[in-house]
Amino acid sequence: MNSKYKVLKYSSNKFENIDDLISVEEPLEISLKYKESNKWINHSLSITMRTPGDDENLVRGFLYNEQIIKNIDDIDSIESYGDEVGQYNIQNKILATLNNSENANISKIKRDFLTNSSCGVCGKSSLDALEIIKKNKTNPLEPKIKKEVIVKSPDTLREGQSEFSKTGGIHASGLFNSNGELVAVREDVGRHNALDKLIGCALKSNQIDPKNQFITCSGRLNFELVQKVLMTDIGIMIGVGAPTSLAIDLANKFDITLVGFVKRDSFNIYTNNKKVIVD
Repeated sequence: MNSKYKVLKYSSNKFENIDDLISVEEPLEISLKYKESNKWINHSLSITMRTPGDDENLVRGFLYNEQIIKNIDDIDSIESYGDEVGQYNIQNKILATLNNSENANISKIKRDFLTNSSCGVCGKSSLDALEIIKKNKTNPLEPKIKKEVIVKSPDTLREGQSEFSKTGGIHASGLFNSNGELVAVREDVGRHNALDKLIGCALKSNQIDPKNQFITCSGRLNFELVQKVLMTDIGIMIGVGAPTSLAIDLANKFDITLVGFVKRDSFNIYTNNKKVIVD
């Protein structure tokens, strides 16, 4: 979603007034409804700044990636509610109702989440929210991908984006098969939101196939992005930018192949190079 703004542009030694398309950023309040001791509980779970649209998949991915739910089928419904507000007349509240509350991580639900569009981890109210509950590692040897597939994936991701060419101010995450074909792509002003939308969509559509897939993200890779991919069991993650130290440590611990600084003729493999065909 984008909107047109008046901009004073400087180019070729002159100024001119132009119309520029800007990516819309709006808050989304995520609430959860679940049953505890035969009583329905409504819990305000998170506020995140996002690009409006595809909110349901954002919520699916968020609940699954945070491991509040173990199975996507535990969500009975997701619905927007409240007044249409702001200059875009958007409902900025959404409620997810669980149909199997016994499988929900109630202790995690009761922690306070606060995320924003630029950094998920630094917005968390408690370091306890970074607890890793994943027990199994990813496959240390599969899938195998060629170096040509790695260097091409950012361009393929960019070509699959609908909003970037219009605004230049939006992130993307793409799900690829091992041959480099784009399976699905989602965009958002927030890197974490784009990945949540992608995983939520892929889970809903039964598209996750860890033995034959990898994920490429448009920006740098940090701890929380790697954690979200880890929950899908996909063992290769590629970023256009650099990874952080915690991202490398987490990837190393779970046999994820982490690739960064991808350019048309170069890239860095930070962990587990066994999944990259270098011949």
